[in-house]
Order: sequence, then structure tokens, then C-alpha cells
Amino acid sequence: MTRMLDDQRAAEPDPRELRQLVGLVDHDPAGDPFPVLGWDALVWVVGNATQAAHFFVSALGMDLVAYSGPETGNRDHLGYVLRSGAARFVVTGAYDPASPLADRHRRHGDGIADIALAVPDVDRCTAHAAAAGATVLEPPHDLTDSHGTVRVAALATYGDTRHTLVDRSRYAGPYLPGFVARTSTHVRRPGAPRRLFQAVDHVVGNVELGAMDEWVSFYHRVMGFTDLAEFVGADIATEYSALMSKVVASGDHRVKFPLNEPAPGRKRSQIDEYLDYHRGPGVQHVALATGDILAAVDALRDEGVEFLPTPASYYEDPELRARIGAVRTPVEELQARGILVDRDEDGYLLQIFTRPIGDRPTVFLELIERHGSLGFGKGNFKALFQAIEREQARRGNF
Repeated sequence: MTRMLDDQRAAEPDPRELRQLVGLVDHDPAGDPFPVLGWDALVWVVGNATQAAHFFVSALGMDLVAYSGPETGNRDHLGYVLRSGAARFVVTGAYDPASPLADRHRRHGDGIADIALAVPDVDRCTAHAAAAGATVLEPPHDLTDSHGTVRVAALATYGDTRHTLVDRSRYAGPYLPGFVARTSTHVRRPGAPRRLFQAVDHVVGNVELGAMDEWVSFYHRVMGFTDLAEFVGADIATEYSALMSKVVASGDHRVKFPLNEPAPGRKRSQIDEYLDYHRGPGVQHVALATGDILAAVDALRDEGVEFLPTPASYYEDPELRARIGAVRTPVEELQARGILVDRDEDGYLLQIFTRPIGDRPTVFLELIERHGSLGFGKGNFKALFQAIEREQARRGNF
């Protein structure tokens, strides 16, 4: 067990690498009323946890590190813990048809139910959140086994999404009490990269019309997050549809939450489609930080992962060429893979988006490689949304 945990820690990005991967900035947490250390886990609820975990291992190159199920005394559901660098996914699925997870999946389909955050003091953060008007779903309590104690609590956020607050500083187990160490027998293709992504960059939430500012205020008030970006009007519209977006972030930008709401347009926006099929607000996509987006895209395509197509005209646009300047790889190599590129005052970034990874047209993934840029690809919004609109039209939902 100790050897496995040491291997996990060795596989995580060091602070300098993490700073470049996700665009960290200097910050003194001493004055934070609700200090956030980073992401603890993204907890998925799916219809078939065994198959979803296999997808994340075989297609996304994640490592299976822990398991919970009937063999461990869990008579409600199966849970698989997967790691890729600092990123941790927990995939859960109802074992008992009467499980609340089955009810959630029936309503929302596959998706992220819990954005768990690492904090140094669960009690202090929960008390501050409650005083600021947050709904406390679970008061602070301990989870204990032979590996030590984890202190947790849970807060409600948009829709049925929750934030579990986690302090695992006194715990040496593979994830939480009730989980046992487990690995996968999956064998990677010869020559496949050891790891396709190293961290979570940001998690995007979609909320209903008129609710974006309410949730932006929630993160200001409850967690002390600050505004990082705002996209409205022509920034984030096409000829047919529009949306509005604001980004809030923890002090060092380790945790970033873009929040989207639909805006009036000639046709239904991607946010409208999401809200319809998800049956309410929820997590739209997760951005995964990678140090080599070209190798990651090649490997993912080899495993059957599909990305949104980008038209050749995007790469032939002289304004794009002039705006992005020199990047680490020829534009022709980006075009061959459909990778988008954007530049701001701090540097540039490369990004690409998958098609929805479940049956419903809801949650998808983004790969992002940052080179100084602290942004979110503002210059790519129109091309991205036009690509999404083409996919909506194919589904008959535009």
C-alpha cells in the first residue's frame, strides 16, 4: 500500500510543472475565509460504472487505483477511483436499483455529481459557507479506517451538483474508507504515452437563463473566489445562437469555474440543448491540462475518441495567423488534428473538444495545453460554437 501511494505521488506534477499546466498565479491564502487547496476529485454518476471506468482507463489512459463494491461491504453502488497525474475521477454506478444514484442517473444521465474540493479546515470552511447562506448537505464528520481519518462535509451548488469538502491530511489510504487498492489489467498500446493529461484545468457549469450572476455571487460570497473573465455579446455568439459566461477562480487560479447561461438567439443554443437533456443545471465539460496535446489527441483518436471537427477555413484565416504568431508546432500539424489555438497578453494556448462522451448530448471533455495564457480561448469561441451548432443540427436539436 505504501509503495502504491508513493508511486501516485511521484506521478503527480511538481509545483513548477503544475503552474505552467493550469496557469497558477501567486497568492497568499492567509486572508482567505475559505481557503481551497485544489481539486480533490470529480465524482461521476453513470449507468454502468464498470464500463465507464474501463473507458477512462483504456481510452483516456487513466490508472485505476481503488475500488468499492459489494466485496468491500458497499451494498449500494460500485465505485472506481482513477488517476492521471493530479487529476482524480471517481466513477460510481448503482448496484442496488433502489440506490439514490439510480434515481439521479434516470434524471440526468451520465455526468458529474460532485466537484470535491481539497481544503485545509473542513469545519472552518463549512461554518463560513453556512454563514454566507450556502446550503449544507452534510455537516463536518469523520470517515475512519485502518489508514487514518478523512474529514468531510458537503455543500449544495447549481442544480443537483454538490461540493464535498475534503481534508485527507490524516489519511494514508488509496481514496476514502470503504475503498480498497485496485489496479487494472488493461495493457496500453505499444508506444502509447504514459499519461495523456496531468491535471484538471477547469470545470464548466451550465445554468438556466438569469441564474449565472446568482451563482457567480455564490462563489464570491461562499468561497471568496474572484472574477477571472467575462464573455458576453459578440464575444460568445454566432449568427444563430448566443450564450453568456463568467469565470470565477480561487486565489491562485488552481480551481476555475466558468459558468454559462443561454442568451436570446435565432435558434436554440448549446446551453438550451444541455439543460433540456440534462433536465436542469449541471457540469457541461471538464478541461484536462496536458503537456503535449498533439500526442494526447493522436493517442485518443487511436482509441476511438471523437473530437468536434474544425473547418479548414479556420486555419486559413489570415487574421488568425497574424493574431497567434509563432507557436510550438506548425499550424499544419494543428490543422491535421483539429486543434484550436488562441493568444492573449500572457501567452498562447492550444485546445480541442470531444463530442459528448455519453448517450445524451450533455457532458464532454476538453484538452488544453497552456503556454503562458491564463485565458479560455476567447478567440476560438465562434469557431467552437459553430462546430457545436453543426452537431446540434445533426441531432435535430438546433
